[in-house]
Amino acid sequence: MTYHSGSRAVQDRFGVRDVADHVGQAVGQGIRPVAAAFLEQQPMLVLGAADPASGAVWASLLTGEPGFLRATGPRQISVVGGVRAGDPLAGALSGQDTPVGTIALDPRSRRRMRLNGRARPTPRGLAVEADQIFSNCPKYLQRRESYETVDRPSAAARRSCELTTEQREFIESADTFFLATVHEHGADASHRGGNPGFVRADSPYELSWLDYPGNSMFLTLGNLAVDPRAGLLFLDWVSGAVLQLTGTARTEFGPDGVRTVRFTVAEILETPAASPLTWSVPENSPANPDPAR
Repeated sequence: MTYHSGSRAVQDRFGVRDVADHVGQAVGQGIRPVAAAFLEQQPMLVLGAADPASGAVWASLLTGEPGFLRATGPRQISVVGGVRAGDPLAGALSGQDTPVGTIALDPRSRRRMRLNGRARPTPRGLAVEADQIFSNCPKYLQRRESYETVDRPSAAARRSCELTTEQREFIESADTFFLATVHEHGADASHRGGNPGFVRADSPYELSWLDYPGNSMFLTLGNLAVDPRAGLLFLDWVSGAVLQLTGTARTEFGPDGVRTVRFTVAEILETPAASPLTWSVPENSPANPDPAR
């Protein structure tokens, strides 16, 4: 894998360039049979991209019956249905060769797979041609044993520029969120997890979280080092409500390798009943640190 200057700068800051090069050897362009089988079992996909009209970066949730997501070639996946109407990335995904990052996460098995590439519309939804394909370890991923599909009536989305008290409480009760970032040649979507309280709503305009130790590739922090735009997605795993935020993020480097990411809100979209999935009660990852800071 070829890293850009942002990721290299963070890797060098922590002296992990050799580790990152070793881990990067697992990043490929082809979809192996085991990965194709994994994708076909999933009822949801998170996709991150920049809206070319506004420049804002968003993370969006796509759902469907297992099989809605499948490998259709050695480097291509298809997504039946695409994003829902009114999603902030609907316009971006109507064009050709839109840089996107995707992550398929399965709470049942605590497995996840990331596929970054270029999206184009199809008569049935989307196709994504892969530039990078890789899996991550189950660290910080909460187990949810099962889900049910519920027929939920649609509800109007609510836009705002500052977090309400209820939204701040929801964020601070979360054990998972998804983070979209971009760089000059592409986009990335990643997962962040921890015990409730690991992400904080410090004000109606700012969130923060500790960046826990990971695979040393520093793709997300590297992207933020060269482009601060970011999109966050919080999912209510029971009601199906989705909270999407776009804004900018910066990393503060403290002593003893502590890294704090601070996200400044530019716009918020809250959509009740955006997902038809209701998941079972989570079992927190044993890797989760104490969120107290």
